[in-house]
Amino acid sequence: ALFLLGQGDFIGAALKFMESSNFPDVCGRICPQEKQCEGSCVIANRNPAVCIGKLEAFVIDYVRKNYGYPRREKAAPTGMKVAVVGAGPAGLAVLGHQVVVYDMWPYPGGLLLYGIPNFKLNKDIVFAKIRGLEEMGIHFVCNFRVGKDHPLEEFFKQGFDLVFLGYGAVKGGEMKVPGEDELQNIYQATEYLVRGNLSPELLPDVWRNLPHPKPHHTGVTIVIGGGDTAMDCVRTARRLNPDAKVYCVYRRSEVEMPGRYEERVNAVEEGVQFEWLTAPVKFIGDEEGKVKAAECIRMKLGAPDAKGRRSPVPIEGSNFIINCDTVALAIGYSPETDIPESTPNLKTTKWGSVVVESEETGVTSREDLYAAGDNVRGADLVVTAVAAARKAAVSMHNKLLAIREKKYRVASTEYRARTTEYRVPSTE
Repeated sequence: ALFLLGQGDFIGAALKFMESSNFPDVCGRICPQEKQCEGSCVIANRNPAVCIGKLEAFVIDYVRKNYGYPRREKAAPTGMKVAVVGAGPAGLAVLGHQVVVYDMWPYPGGLLLYGIPNFKLNKDIVFAKIRGLEEMGIHFVCNFRVGKDHPLEEFFKQGFDLVFLGYGAVKGGEMKVPGEDELQNIYQATEYLVRGNLSPELLPDVWRNLPHPKPHHTGVTIVIGGGDTAMDCVRTARRLNPDAKVYCVYRRSEVEMPGRYEERVNAVEEGVQFEWLTAPVKFIGDEEGKVKAAECIRMKLGAPDAKGRRSPVPIEGSNFIINCDTVALAIGYSPETDIPESTPNLKTTKWGSVVVESEETGVTSREDLYAAGDNVRGADLVVTAVAAARKAAVSMHNKLLAIREKKYRVASTEYRARTTEYRVPSTE
């Protein structure tokens, strides 16, 4: 792709990128290229690495704006149906299968629309991708919560042959300190980011119908956490109220922060103040039940944990107060448990992640259910979720053809051999 780009063949470069990634324009913006493709760049042995992420995003944007989003030719219908819970392997539609995507949010897009702020990912890119998927024949059903409200077994009664689980990890972590659950204006990161970055018409009814759809943003905002989501929250806070003071409170030092260095630099440039080696022990409220302060304690680093990072240890007697009006908790995510709890014979880990026999296949403990992404690995990168879903799609395709042969007593050789290439709409 880079060779084609260097030759000025932007269309060819875009199509080459699309061969290995469903979302090169997205991953080129939000994934940590410095640890992935650019981290393996041989140019970096003597010079700065090639900016692969920015080139990837540029070339797809250029082709999309001038020629249309690259898409693949669809195969003849197979008669097989797949239900996708959350974002999933849309490539199955290209291979001739009927795909219906069910999503709990009001509009399709999942994390790309509802989790990543506009200043990192322009939503026009997401909307263009969704339109392309709809043109491929994929049907989206929104405001549909699978699990206790709609058990997975309903899909099989409706004639679906397989179900793919790609519902991600959206359950926010809890600090379990006094005041966390009782006081107003303390938000989980997802709610804070969704309400803080999206226009009201895109919000779920429960937030859109509030007197003030935006999260509270006067006075001082504290964000708890040290990952990229925490950086998204502090930068969102600065945009909600440029005059307000914003703190990022993290229990380890800057060296141990899991988020991207680039994100921290952006936050500092935008005026965010960092409190390293600090952790809240209690949130304090006013007479109206609104948070007014966080009691914090200083930490020191002890022995390394299982991941090699040094564990934070409280320093006795170091408690102090940070006055605040808003708190956002960005301390990790785990998968929701509604689906596993309502689905017989679906194995999960103690953290609620779906167990698969291999990420190469995505096969779960049930042969009619496949899974990939954050609901398998835990909260991770978009690029890893896309890669796992692509592998699961291949596995599901082969399974669907086997079911088809048995169901209709016909050979599926022509579908197994079928390959399709990406094309640009206005050049076809």
